[in-house]
Amino acid sequence: QVPFTVLQGEGVEYLGHANDAVIAISNYRLHIKFKDSVINVPLRMMESVECRDMFQLHIVCKDSKVIRCHFSTFKQCQEWLKRLNRAIARPAKPEDLFAFAYHAWCLGVCVDEEDQHAHLCRPGDHVRFRFEMELVRMGFDLQNVWRVSDINNNYKLCSSYPQKLLVPVWITDKELENVASFRSWKRIPVVVYRHVRNGAVIARCSQPEISWWGWRNADDEYLVTSIAKACALNPGVKVPGGVPHNGSSDGSEACEADFDSSLTACSGVENAGTPQKLLILDARSYTAAVANRAKGGGCECEEYYPNCEVVFMGMANIHSIRNSFQYLRAVCSQVPDPSNWLSALESTKWLQHLSVMLKAAVLVSNAVDREGRPVLVHCSDGWDRTPQIVALAKILLDPYYRTMEGFQVLVESDWLDFGHKFGDRCGHQEKAEDQNEQCPVFLQWLDAVHQLLKQFPCLFEFNEAFLVKLVQHTYSCLYGTFLGNSPCEREMHNIYKRTCSVWSLLRAGNKNFHNLLYMPGSEQVLHPVCHVRALHVWAAVYLPASSPHPLGQDDMDIYPPPGSQSQE
Repeated sequence: QVPFTVLQGEGVEYLGHANDAVIAISNYRLHIKFKDSVINVPLRMMESVECRDMFQLHIVCKDSKVIRCHFSTFKQCQEWLKRLNRAIARPAKPEDLFAFAYHAWCLGVCVDEEDQHAHLCRPGDHVRFRFEMELVRMGFDLQNVWRVSDINNNYKLCSSYPQKLLVPVWITDKELENVASFRSWKRIPVVVYRHVRNGAVIARCSQPEISWWGWRNADDEYLVTSIAKACALNPGVKVPGGVPHNGSSDGSEACEADFDSSLTACSGVENAGTPQKLLILDARSYTAAVANRAKGGGCECEEYYPNCEVVFMGMANIHSIRNSFQYLRAVCSQVPDPSNWLSALESTKWLQHLSVMLKAAVLVSNAVDREGRPVLVHCSDGWDRTPQIVALAKILLDPYYRTMEGFQVLVESDWLDFGHKFGDRCGHQEKAEDQNEQCPVFLQWLDAVHQLLKQFPCLFEFNEAFLVKLVQHTYSCLYGTFLGNSPCEREMHNIYKRTCSVWSLLRAGNKNFHNLLYMPGSEQVLHPVCHVRALHVWAAVYLPASSPHPLGQDDMDIYPPPGSQSQE
């Protein structure tokens, strides 16, 4: 008999015994039931399986779990090794991923398919109409200062960018085309955030293609400096007393909000002040940026970009992060030795990498909030370190992104819309065998958010369980949210309509993910401690063996039948 509750659309393919355990493989997961605990691992979560000591299966997972299963004979161990390796092989096409079968079942149990899809599978309107709603919420002046360009309609300019791009109103589409020819992967500088109080913005892009020849692009230089000018033309709006127009504030916050009235005194275009010096934050080290010139890349030269300052953060590339994570996984999967646990942890450099990421986000946040300066963030391609910094800075600056709805908008906007390559980085992209493309970039960012949650436990609407579940479903392929490498790819495969959204599980109405300590209404900008000493190993993700699931707790997300009155 199958030892677990079968999911919608799930079929068990193998069922057998290991030593003291029942083991089963379905088209979605590996299930192992021991005497006193249960292990459920989605197949797409598994990175590798190998046979050790002749009788032991050693299973390494992408979220750092390591599972060992013993068999009584070598032959039996080899049989299960072959079965598992077949089960976790890269899919030949997207439809081979379980998310499609799961969604098909969800539709099949309801007469009205459209209604069922909307009820169970789709995110809310705050996600579906996020771009328009965010423009309004952040107070962009779309009449005089900013405009939404349709140059990327049908992804004809850049396949890894969203279709709607926000730029200064006087920048023409022809100029944007010229800029695209100068930026890696045509990922041009576009604005993604505006500080309501002082009008400073955050923009993002990829590296300029300067190469050894030292190429320049007049339109690129014009666009970058225009972003700073636009901020001066669209300053923050304040009501008497120095309180932001879009939120309430107590006296101390009002004082803090009034720290530099000169930045926000302008009330119209005709009174616009001098543009603030724009900060170009390059996530790489200076050495790495210069080395990229050999491959046709490079970094901005300050003398060509007037009123701009370039700062290098020295964040490691995906290869260093992948190695660091593998070391962390090895350390966490061993029986801890109290005498050298901390030195072993330090040698992984995982917390050091988190520290640098937090420092970069704080630098952006301080430039925008305290100095009223616009910031342009990029790394090499602009789809790994760039979203880490930008999305983290937005959480520090804006309490909306600390709510469950706001966090969903943040992930969709800064990670999915701007082409973080989830398919390659998570290893579930079809026909992609290059292990060098895999890296837990998004997991590392979620870890940084977890560090903020630890330091500010009352300022997030969601709890740690919300983040842990998001880690699991980044890799599980139960939902379609993180499939594919770009918005263009997801649209091409119609993933939005053919799979369920993870936000239908992690919705604001689900009380399991609510932080009971949350104090809504706070407008506080977060100033975290970034030093390694202040950071914690994420035990719930990296050390799950320290808290095994009790027998019978399947930890699977099963939708209730339509019309049922089950509790959240």
